[in-house]
Amino acid sequence: MAISPDAPVLFFDSGVGGLSILRPARALIPTMPVVYAADHAGYPYGTKSEAEIAARVPALLGRLVERYRPRMAVIACNTASTIALTGVRAALDVPVVGTVPAIKPAALQSKSRVIGVLGTDATVRQPYVDRLAAEHGADCLILRHGSAALVDLAEAKLRGEPLNPVVARDALAGLLDQSGGDRMDMVVLACTHFPLVQEELAAAAPHPLTFLHGGEGIARRIAYLNGDQPWPATPLPGTAVFTGLDSGIAALAPALGSFGLDRIEGL
Repeated sequence: MAISPDAPVLFFDSGVGGLSILRPARALIPTMPVVYAADHAGYPYGTKSEAEIAARVPALLGRLVERYRPRMAVIACNTASTIALTGVRAALDVPVVGTVPAIKPAALQSKSRVIGVLGTDATVRQPYVDRLAAEHGADCLILRHGSAALVDLAEAKLRGEPLNPVVARDALAGLLDQSGGDRMDMVVLACTHFPLVQEELAAAAPHPLTFLHGGEGIARRIAYLNGDQPWPATPLPGTAVFTGLDSGIAALAPALGSFGLDRIEGL
């Protein structure tokens, strides 16, 4: 069935973290129509139970697909992907792209064979991460740490608030202070919020670290799944939709505009 050129790609996250996935996708496909959905009312996901996320995410995405009729959906959130991706794919009638920790490319590049996985508490404990580590990093020491404070730091940065450098330092210390952490050369940013504060993490690192995330791979996946379906000839205004609109969202408007998201709506 032919898809209208105006049919958007739907990006979904608990907050603004998915903008780190939108950025490389927009770079690869400049005229891609976008609806960016943030579950502000459910934020943050990283401290919620698996059962809560598995129930909430497919239901919300079902409502979003019904309203915006996207050509595909991107779960631009590691926590939601590692817990709810199967349920979302079963619930939706459009292609769904998930976001998984970039352990494979980290293992391919690591010289020291010590890799850190920095995510939310919910993500780093998932069996999905165990499987990625066993499959791609069996000869590596895989260290894990969850930081809810770093998620909040990324949200604060997008609102233009002053940032406390101790937050990034503490998040890295959660990896570096583990046995073998002093030899770590790769850090997998296993939360889409964290590339937004990569500069702060790099500044807090006691020695050079390579930070990896999956944004460019997801961009290529979007282009592949779209196939020969047309994109608009020129960029269209993007839409940011939030559950639980409140006064704090207005502070995000300048940052959202820099990502081409000029309209803000509530769900």
